[in-house]
Amino acid sequence: MGSRNGKPVLKTEDVAAFSKSSGLSEEEVNETFENFISKHPNGKMKPKDFGEIMSTALPTKDANKMTKHAFRIYDLNNDGFVDFSEFMVVFFILAEGDPKEVLTKIFRLFDVNGDGSISKKELSRLVKDMYGLLKTDNPDIATEDLIAKAAFEEMDKDNDGQISEDEFVQSCLEQKDFSKMFALKVIDILVEEN
Repeated sequence: MGSRNGKPVLKTEDVAAFSKSSGLSEEEVNETFENFISKHPNGKMKPKDFGEIMSTALPTKDANKMTKHAFRIYDLNNDGFVDFSEFMVVFFILAEGDPKEVLTKIFRLFDVNGDGSISKKELSRLVKDMYGLLKTDNPDIATEDLIAKAAFEEMDKDNDGQISEDEFVQSCLEQKDFSKMFALKVIDILVEEN
């Protein structure tokens, strides 16, 4: 992406790259970009704008809780905004990427403080924020605390009190009960919203 007279522009090579990676035609990539820029003229989506997108896919109460978590996945350079490149990369990895790529992105959602691991506190917070969505899918689901405890035990394979990215990805790939439930719900939220 570049800029002309302060307005974001999509370079020909970016269009070709997004087209190749996403399976969209170059015309569809350009249309998606124009739509993105019409809503975000400076080329950057703010957390508030992201929250509005989330609220179209989720009930307002649940969208408010999940927005900050989901925004971390899309804000690849951690600058507090989502630009078009980040939007395209993450959306198409989540929609079309191989399972390991998708789970690596989802790990960012769970790693609230960005230190490269998930603590019990981070997992409990996310379970609490996602609980309404999980309960909607399964009204008989266990309590928040029980889910967080079971998921942590399932994922923390080396029992060091932290879940590494590898442990998270492996647990989800092995389709452990709670790991799978979280990963599938997150994919559902993030791909449905677009």
